[in-house]
Amino acid sequence: MNPHYTVAQVMQQVLLALIPGIAVMLWFFGWGVITNLVLASLFALTFEALMLYMRKRPLQPFLTDYSALLTACLLALALPPYAPWWLIAVGMLFAIVLAKHLYGGLGYNPFNPAMIGYAALLVSFPLEMTLWPSASGGFGVLDLGSTLSKVFGSGLSNWDAYTHATALDSMKIGLNLHQTPSQLMQTEGMGLIGSQGWEWVNLAFLVGGAWMLYKRVITWHIPIAVLLGLTLLATLFWLYSPNHYPNPLFHLLSGATMLGAFFIATDPVTASTTPLGKVIFGLGIGGLVYVIRTWGGYPDAIAFAVIVMNMAVPLLDSYTQPRVYGRKRSL
Repeated sequence: MNPHYTVAQVMQQVLLALIPGIAVMLWFFGWGVITNLVLASLFALTFEALMLYMRKRPLQPFLTDYSALLTACLLALALPPYAPWWLIAVGMLFAIVLAKHLYGGLGYNPFNPAMIGYAALLVSFPLEMTLWPSASGGFGVLDLGSTLSKVFGSGLSNWDAYTHATALDSMKIGLNLHQTPSQLMQTEGMGLIGSQGWEWVNLAFLVGGAWMLYKRVITWHIPIAVLLGLTLLATLFWLYSPNHYPNPLFHLLSGATMLGAFFIATDPVTASTTPLGKVIFGLGIGGLVYVIRTWGGYPDAIAFAVIVMNMAVPLLDSYTQPRVYGRKRSL
């Protein structure tokens, strides 16, 4: 992280870098992306203010550092669009209250709050977390009125007709039924390289990530290591058996790969802080994403991979400290 930036400036830069990805998600998935973002932000700021008040901390400096807002945006973008309001509220409760303030607030939380919120929702409400609409383009499948009815009302009676298994889901299920990746890429929901719509979403988040690298908001170590770890394993198994494992481009342009590599894994509070530690941290996330996607119980794996590697950060920071010039390395 650029030392010349304040915490609020870093958060602002990351929020600005999310705009290309948000715009493309809005085009493919519609107004549900906006309701997710608005509701998550409102709940995040409410929980943040409540916890600050209970902890007798000043409200203004912490509410204006944009950290709660960034957590809200990252979780909102990971949730299925058109998620019911209560699901977003529960997710933000886990993220802001349990994962952030019960550990002492910003700077003391060992785990990424947004990913704790996402993992808690995925384990607690697996059905609601898998109801992704099809990536139809043209601002989604519902108009604004129907979107609000879906989010705040009792839902839509024909909502199942609008949902579709994600490409990662379809690939995992199809491979278990002994279909080949090339056959599955011809089915509905697949795009040119990755999943329909998500390949453009991933490219948009890649653009935002490149802009953060240019502005020196983040360093290259973690995102490049995440993508390298995922690519190396995907390439190795694809070369070993292309009829059983999809090619590495499918993994890079499906699911939340770029969002995770550039915006989630690079959290300066919960990631490793030394150059070598960052590389190992990123390689671990990329490798775990591939392992969980291929052999685990969940189709995407960013949240669990980040949380597992968050646990390893103290060890990584301890054993990868750069040697001070003129002194022997102490381990």
